[in-house]
Amino acid sequence: MSSSSITLQTKLPNVGTTIFTVMSALATERNAVNLGQGFPDFDCDPKLVDAVTQAMQQGKNQYPPMTGVPVLREAVAAKIAALYHRQYNAATEITITAGATQAILTIILAVVHPGDEVIVLEPCYDSYVPNIELAGGVTVRVPLTPGSFRPDFQKIAAAITPRTRAIIVNSPHNPSGTVWTAAEMRQLEALLAPSNVLLISDEVYEHMVFDGQKHQSAALFPGLAERAFVVSSFGKTYHVTGWKVGYVAAPAAFTHEFRKVHQFNVFTVNTPVQYGLASYMANQDAYLQLPDFYQEKRDLFRAGLKDSKFKLLPCEGTYFQCVDTSQINDLKEADFCKWLTSEIGVAAIPLSAFYGAGFDQQVVRFCFGKKTATLNQALEKLQRL
Repeated sequence: MSSSSITLQTKLPNVGTTIFTVMSALATERNAVNLGQGFPDFDCDPKLVDAVTQAMQQGKNQYPPMTGVPVLREAVAAKIAALYHRQYNAATEITITAGATQAILTIILAVVHPGDEVIVLEPCYDSYVPNIELAGGVTVRVPLTPGSFRPDFQKIAAAITPRTRAIIVNSPHNPSGTVWTAAEMRQLEALLAPSNVLLISDEVYEHMVFDGQKHQSAALFPGLAERAFVVSSFGKTYHVTGWKVGYVAAPAAFTHEFRKVHQFNVFTVNTPVQYGLASYMANQDAYLQLPDFYQEKRDLFRAGLKDSKFKLLPCEGTYFQCVDTSQINDLKEADFCKWLTSEIGVAAIPLSAFYGAGFDQQVVRFCFGKKTATLNQALEKLQRL
């Protein structure tokens, strides 16, 4: 039998080339300023590179413990205790992962059984739904309030059934930049209290919260923490997205199940990077000053668009700014982004890409996590509209 006659039945029939790949390729082709994909175009602190280099030179290049090197797990536990006042046991409740995306897939594979329902709040990060499908789960889509992207607790409550296994919450929120308030987290805590629903709390932008607000981690709320897998990302925090290192904090019984899958998924995570991160975490200013660092970029970008035809939506956190394009033309979001990239020379991402049914609001997302020169170059082009 020739290989050409062998067919595969896809496990992800609805997955094709992502809009991020399409827009980045178009940006490269047209030499456009790429404010589409969410990664910085500036370097991390050289001291962090030095710390990783030193770990390599010290021979820390073989397999680490499956759960992560102890010194890094202890540093993570100490940070969570200081910021969110919850004590996680570094040995039994903290696991180092190959980025937050791997962490979320591993959580879902560990806890979702065929037929279990998982609630996602749309618009949502594009890995959630394929993860649920790979586990044999059923995705239940609940929209965030259009325009404000705040949680609608009546709709969330209506979506919970005896088959609901988990809900995924992302705050600060990609793509909208909305940050959940303490009152909203308490409302979620009360809603879930009588249930056995697990919480997957995607907090990768935890240190990008603006205007004096505080990140409301699930770890802060006892009724949420006891049912939550809390996920974060060193890549986002330290401007090293390509290193792909994150972590999961969860109660010991949850962590036990998580690690069963983790050990057969990636088994371990880059050893010298873990030691380098552990050493660098002693400098708390690196994450405590991050809100001011990114707020300056947000304010520069918003000021540059203030008098344009773009209508700025609120940006409370993350490094994403959403804008309404309806005063510029009547193109749908995906077509607008292709036009903007090809004709104006700036790449953006349509919000419809974050909805299962492609809900179109004439809203697109820019990433302002870029050098000042990059932002000014983009603004010069956008201000012509």
